[in-house]
Amino acid sequence: MAVDVLLGLQWGDEGKGKIVDVLSAGYDLIARFQGGPNAGHTLEFDGKKYVLNTIPSGIFFDNTMNLIGNGVIIDPITLKREIDKLKDSGHDLLAKKNLLISKKAHLILPTHQLLDAASEKKMGEGKIGSTLKGIGPTYMDKTGRNGLRIGDVTEPGFKERYQKLAEKHVFMLKALYGEVDDFSDREEAFFDAIELLKKFPLVDSEHLINNYLQQGKKILAEGAQGTMLDIDFGSYPYVTSSNTTTAGACTGLGVAPNKIGEVIGIFKAYCTRVGSGPFPTELNDKTGTELRRIGHEFGATTGRPRRTGWIDLPALKYAIMLNGVTQLVMTKADVLSGFDNIYACTHYHYLGQIIDYMPYDICNVEAKPVYKEIAGWQEDLTGITEVSQIPAKLKAYISFLEDQLGVPVKYLSVGPDRLQTLVLN
Repeated sequence: MAVDVLLGLQWGDEGKGKIVDVLSAGYDLIARFQGGPNAGHTLEFDGKKYVLNTIPSGIFFDNTMNLIGNGVIIDPITLKREIDKLKDSGHDLLAKKNLLISKKAHLILPTHQLLDAASEKKMGEGKIGSTLKGIGPTYMDKTGRNGLRIGDVTEPGFKERYQKLAEKHVFMLKALYGEVDDFSDREEAFFDAIELLKKFPLVDSEHLINNYLQQGKKILAEGAQGTMLDIDFGSYPYVTSSNTTTAGACTGLGVAPNKIGEVIGIFKAYCTRVGSGPFPTELNDKTGTELRRIGHEFGATTGRPRRTGWIDLPALKYAIMLNGVTQLVMTKADVLSGFDNIYACTHYHYLGQIIDYMPYDICNVEAKPVYKEIAGWQEDLTGITEVSQIPAKLKAYISFLEDQLGVPVKYLSVGPDRLQTLVLN
C-alpha cells in the first residue's frame, strides 16, 4: 500500500477540503502534513457549511481516522474553538474518537502572533501579506530549535519552558519594535486549550502511519495552501513557511518517498491569490471583480478578498512537475458559466522573450501573460449530476487543459456541496 497525496497546484484556496471530504469514505486515515490555522478548508453537505483550519477534512466520517501530522503547527486556542464549534453542530470529536495529534507537531504561542503582527507592521508596503496567525515565527523557532511541541505539554516542566520562550519573544519585541501588546488573556486561553488537547490521543505519528501501511490500510495526505506558496519553490518571499508540495508530505508525516502513491492535484478553472506577491494573470478590471463576486472569493479564515485572474498554465505545469501529479481535479467550473469567452495563459512575455515556465525573478521582473482565447459556455452547471450533461464547450476546455498539462482531469467540481462533484474518467 502507498500514501496518496492531495494538494493545491496554485496559490491555495483551490477547494482541497471539499475534495478530501468527497474522497474520505474510501480511506482509513486522512493526515494533514503541513501548515497551520492560516488554512481554511470549507466543506458543505446536508445543508450545512463547515470551515476547518487545522483538523483534517475527513473528520465527518466515523470510520475514517484523522491525524494532525508532525509538519503541522498548532494554535491550541484556534483548534479548541474549532473542536467546540464542531461539537455544537453535533460532531463531538472526543466522543467520536477519530482525531489523533502528532507529538512532534509544533505549538503556536500567543507571542508568536505578536511577532508576526509587529513584523508585518514594520515592513509597511513591502509586507508579505501574512494572515497574522503566527505561522512564520513558529516555523522560525522550529528551525531554530527553540520550539515547543505537542508532546511537551505532558512533561512536568512544560510551563517553565513556555515561559522561557515567551520571555525571549517579549525581549525581541521590545528590542526590534519597541512595544509589546498585552497578551495575558490570550495566554490564559492558551493553557485552557492545552488541557482540552491533552484529552485527545497524542501519538508517535510516523510509527502510526507506517504501521497502517504495513496493515494494508489506505491513507490520504492532505495539504494546505498551494504549490506556488511553497517555501522553496513558490514565489519567494511571498510564500508560506512550509513545504506545500509532495515532498512536504514525506517530511510532514514521516513517509518514505517510495511510499507515495497517487498524487491528486487540485486547481481552479481560473486563478486566485491572497496576500502580496506576483500574479501574472491578475485581472484588475470588471472581469476580475465579477469572478470574485460569482466565486465568493473571500478567505475562509480571514475574510480577505482574493485577487482573481485567468488560469496560468506555465505555473500549473511547474506545479505538476514538482509534485509528480498523476491525476487532476478542476474546481469552480461553475463560476465561469456565462462568460462569452474565457482565457488561458500559455506563455509569458519576459525580458524580450516568450517563455513557458516560471522564472526565478518573477517577483522583480514582470512576466506578461500570453493568452489563448477559448469559447465560454452559458449553461448553469450547479445542478448537473451526470458526465453526459457537461456542456460541449466545457468539455473542450477540459480537453485543452489535459493536452497542455499532460495529466488527466479525473474530477470536476461544479459547486460547493460534496454532491456537486463529477468523476470524469
